[in-house]
Amino acid sequence: MISSTFIKRPVTTSLLTLAVAMAGVLAFRFLPVAPLPQVEFPTIQVQAGLPGASPETMASAVATPLERQFGRIAGVTEMTSTSQLGSTSIVLQFDLNRSIDAAARDVQAAINAARGQLPSNLPSNPIYRKVNPADAPIMILALTSETVEIPRLYDAADSILAQKLAQVEGVGQVNVGGSARPAVRVEANPTVLNKFGIGLDQVRAALSNANADRPKGQLSDASAAWELHATDQLLTAAPYRSLIVSYVNGAAVRLGDVAQVTDSVEDRRNAGLSNGKPAVLIILFRQPSANIIETVDRVRGIMPLLQASVSPAIHLAVVLDRTTTIRASIRDIEITLMISVVLVILVVFAFLRNVRATIIPSVAVPVSLLGTFGVMYLLGYSVDNLSLMALTVSTGFVVDDAIVVIENITRYLEAGVHPVQAALRGAREVGFTVISMSTSLIAVFIPILLMGGIVGRLFREFSVTLAVAVGVSMVVSLTTTPTMCAKFLGAETGGQHNFFYRLSERGFDSLHHLYEVYLSWVLRHERLTLALTIATVCVNVSLYVTVPKGFFPQQDTGRLIGTIQAAQDVSFEATAQKILRWTT
Repeated sequence: MISSTFIKRPVTTSLLTLAVAMAGVLAFRFLPVAPLPQVEFPTIQVQAGLPGASPETMASAVATPLERQFGRIAGVTEMTSTSQLGSTSIVLQFDLNRSIDAAARDVQAAINAARGQLPSNLPSNPIYRKVNPADAPIMILALTSETVEIPRLYDAADSILAQKLAQVEGVGQVNVGGSARPAVRVEANPTVLNKFGIGLDQVRAALSNANADRPKGQLSDASAAWELHATDQLLTAAPYRSLIVSYVNGAAVRLGDVAQVTDSVEDRRNAGLSNGKPAVLIILFRQPSANIIETVDRVRGIMPLLQASVSPAIHLAVVLDRTTTIRASIRDIEITLMISVVLVILVVFAFLRNVRATIIPSVAVPVSLLGTFGVMYLLGYSVDNLSLMALTVSTGFVVDDAIVVIENITRYLEAGVHPVQAALRGAREVGFTVISMSTSLIAVFIPILLMGGIVGRLFREFSVTLAVAVGVSMVVSLTTTPTMCAKFLGAETGGQHNFFYRLSERGFDSLHHLYEVYLSWVLRHERLTLALTIATVCVNVSLYVTVPKGFFPQQDTGRLIGTIQAAQDVSFEATAQKILRWTT
């Protein structure tokens, strides 16, 4: 029997047990923290842009050829496309068993195959990126100011803050919203253009030449040549107004004569608010395997540096911290786990009524749980609500094996057998029982391990964690538990029981007598007992049918998310004004 090897080598057993506990403590510190297990949805987003094209043109000329090619990719379960002014976005969701890397290669091949059917004036090839639609932002920062304009806020967020935040360990993606990059907007007057006989292509050519980044000339001699560059990049609307578009009757026609030139942004249909004030939002997403709490703490740690990187007139604040509820839920379930361990130990003491015997499961239960943390780290799992719930549930399971071994060894000790011999005999007799108990418990979770779909992916970590805890408990009960019994329970052999033992024994005798009375009554009324059993089953079936069902229990996260949809003929400016009025 495996137990005899460890019983005869108590020092080795102690060191191995200590190593398992220390490895679990170390692994717990490196385990990522998340609200739920990380479930990767094989999803790829494809984006294409054609400036100035209407949504109908984007849908027919850009989205349709791409969708036709994407439809030939194996494993695509859902394809959604959205076309708007000048851009198209196509989201491809694949089967959960599909490799995201292989799917990305197929998407790239499909884009190349559709390139010949796309408009020839498409500025660049469609781009794709891997996304996880299940990931919500972990943090949102807001930039507000009383004096700085929104385009300048966006420029500071996009060119300075977003770059620094992307370098923070654990941050996977940084999106900037609420406005757009600063730009100069030219609104040509067709009536004036027609009066001067100037076409839109001439206006476009003038704008392109003004922004061409190329040498303005060259100087050379017999031995060297110099190219002349000028810092003539136009950044504001004023220099654009003096650009010469054409000559009419020998007179120069400038851009300001035929168009309205203003300082604006690239996309005016984009706005953000924070506490009723216009704001630019920085949205942070975490990397798939990052610790969400540590990542948010790192971002908060560099907040003073971020504030110092921008103008003092810009105020940087946190408007969303997703870890608030995560910290609370993880803390509550950790407290529940500790309380469950203490309660299990107290129950063991109440029935064993022996301090030394109680110490043994008091060591076996924490060691089993710590060993589970080590296996979780090797499997790439995280500390989340489901894994901690599995450990909480397993607390009642892992103590069973230790109690079975302790009780059988105690039986030999009370008969006067030497502690080592009692441990050897007791462990040998119940070794197969402990293995069969643990195996049967693990077998219960096999259907969850084999379950497919999102539910199977989500609860797989729960079932594996619980099964690992039971397996580690089985090993500890066959090695550490009998070794501790051989060392700690020897002093109780043949001794007189204490006062607490004798007093509680009377209570157990009374409980045993009461059970005997009720059992006798039940055996005398077999038909009534059977009828009550059948009625109980029927009531349970009816309750199962009527009880509300859902994917997860509802919980209050302290956040409200609303969506406002206006009529189709309402402009963006009107909608933005209404939202601003409602939020102030």
